[in-house]
This record gives sequence, C-alpha cells and structure tokens, in this order.
Amino acid sequence: MYKRVKIKKGDTVKVISGGQKGKSGRVIEVVRRTDRVLVEGVNIITKHIKPSATNPQGGIEKREAPVHISNVMYVDDKGNATRVGRRRGDDGKLVRVSVKTKEELK
Repeated sequence: MYKRVKIKKGDTVKVISGGQKGKSGRVIEVVRRTDRVLVEGVNIITKHIKPSATNPQGGIEKREAPVHISNVMYVDDKGNATRVGRRRGDDGKLVRVSVKTKEELK
C-alpha cells in the first residue's frame, strides 16, 4: 500500500530544497511507488539515447528527472506556497484545502 500523497498531476509546485530550490512548475506525473514527482522544467538531465529501430539516429536528449515529493510544496492561485490539508466540504465529500489560508483548492 502506498502513502497518501497530497500533490496531484497538474498542480503547480515550488521546489523548497535541493539544487533546484526556488524553481516552480506544473506536475507532469506522480510516481507513488518511489514518492517522487516529475515537474515541468525542473531538474533537467541529459540522457544519451542509443540508436534503435524507432530512433535510428540516437543522440542526446534533455528531460526532467523526478524530484522527491518532500522537496516540493503546493503553490495556490495567489502564488503562495502552502501545505495541503483535507476537510469535509458542504456536500460531505473530502476536499483539499490550503493550510495557510483555509481556502478550498481546485
């Protein structure tokens, strides 16, 4: 069983520690098995690709590498980095809320 993650695909996040500290971007993918997220434009690595049938030329490619989920923080619509909590909404379902402002998140 995997841990419950509070960051979802499509969220805007900010890197809060590590070599990419201060950068922000949209989450492309959440890898729950390893507790990592792929963030657009953050942690770019150079990957050497061997020639294959689909790519006969091969070459060098730049792509995002995953960042540990503990090193990113959700950014709300106002641009503030905040933790994400949960509470019951008006209809009784759980909704994500900003811990800082207590507002409901999209």
